[in-house]
Amino acid sequence: MISTLIIIFLIAYAAIALEHPIKINKSASALLGAGLLWTVYAVSTNDHMLVEHQLSESLASTAQIVFFLIGAMTIVEVIDAHNGFEVITSRIKTTKLSSLMWLVGFVTFFLSAILDNLTTTIVMVSLIRKLLDKREDRLLFAAMIVIAANAGGAWSPIGDVTTTMLWIGGQITAISIIKGLFLASLANLIVPLLVVSYNLRGKSITSPVKLQSSNHLQTSDFERNVMFFVGLGVLVLVPVFKTATHLPPFMGILLGLGFLWLVGDLIHRHKEDEEKQHLTLAHALMHIDMSSIVFFIGILLAVATLEHSRILEVIASWLDQKVGRQDMIVIIMGLVSAVVDNVPLVAASMGMYDIKQYPADSFLWEFVAYCTGTGGSMLIIGSAAGVAAMGLEKIQFLWYIKKISWLALLGYFAGVAGYLIQYNMTH
Repeated sequence: MISTLIIIFLIAYAAIALEHPIKINKSASALLGAGLLWTVYAVSTNDHMLVEHQLSESLASTAQIVFFLIGAMTIVEVIDAHNGFEVITSRIKTTKLSSLMWLVGFVTFFLSAILDNLTTTIVMVSLIRKLLDKREDRLLFAAMIVIAANAGGAWSPIGDVTTTMLWIGGQITAISIIKGLFLASLANLIVPLLVVSYNLRGKSITSPVKLQSSNHLQTSDFERNVMFFVGLGVLVLVPVFKTATHLPPFMGILLGLGFLWLVGDLIHRHKEDEEKQHLTLAHALMHIDMSSIVFFIGILLAVATLEHSRILEVIASWLDQKVGRQDMIVIIMGLVSAVVDNVPLVAASMGMYDIKQYPADSFLWEFVAYCTGTGGSMLIIGSAAGVAAMGLEKIQFLWYIKKISWLALLGYFAGVAGYLIQYNMTH
């Protein structure tokens, strides 16, 4: 059974990593893998009551992450439908490329911590397309946005899917992850920014010719500001809700989603149905990326099979014997996340290491959050933010390797050094 489970998982994993060459959606591969793994595990195990209990347990933990993601993605869609992000983007005004690079980098860094790295990348790359005319400038900015978004998402419990998984799983807490990883994540951003801004010194912004705006429905300043600040407030207050009530984060995000829905219905109550239809929460729910949601369900359930069959426990023991040092194991895990998706990597680490042996906010979990969150920046396909930027600006894989990968690697190890120094000084 063990060999069969490993082979199925590796085939599914390879299909996920090679999604673009083989033209098969990674969500399909994840679902097929999860279904086959649980089928083989159930057939091979005589204790069907145990399998049913384990599946229910895995489904409960997976559902918490999925509900949270659905709520957060819907809130972001509503803000975007109201042009709420213009509250930030309209304030970015400068004539120097180097100054704009620092500004975009820091806005992306902090916005990613509040929203998430994928959404922030889409918003900021869309902004850059409005500000820059030269394609080579846009490519460079888009690549740096990927690094900044991944760095910003790593130190926030809601900034990256992997960090959210660790937070919901109880491996990290909101305040500790912010205090523990902020400086390391900042170093991950600043080192590449210093190099790129030095190369851009003296260059001016070439703005695109502004075309006449289309006749799409616009929102008022009042509507835009209300939905932006209420939506942002809901996302920021979720960690506070969890700390105050000790309820899981998905309850906080669902409560906030209900409140935002109420506010939206109230401010649009005097409009005709046709006029307000694209601004409603119901419309936003239809536009969230359900393919990604389904992928998370499939991969988390697939990894759960490896956990229950004790395969991950064996891998953890092997790594401890061969590598030995925990920090080196996690650094390698971060480098691997540039090649393969970091969601199953983190899910696997959660199954490999017992939370009783490695309690919440221990070195292992914080370092895993940093390394897997930022390691994906080293390749354009290594993170959801990178894939989004690749699609929006048609970034070539080899161009990214030549121009950006070494910068991301510098930032990665700068953050590693920063975290290790900070940890040794404070513990």
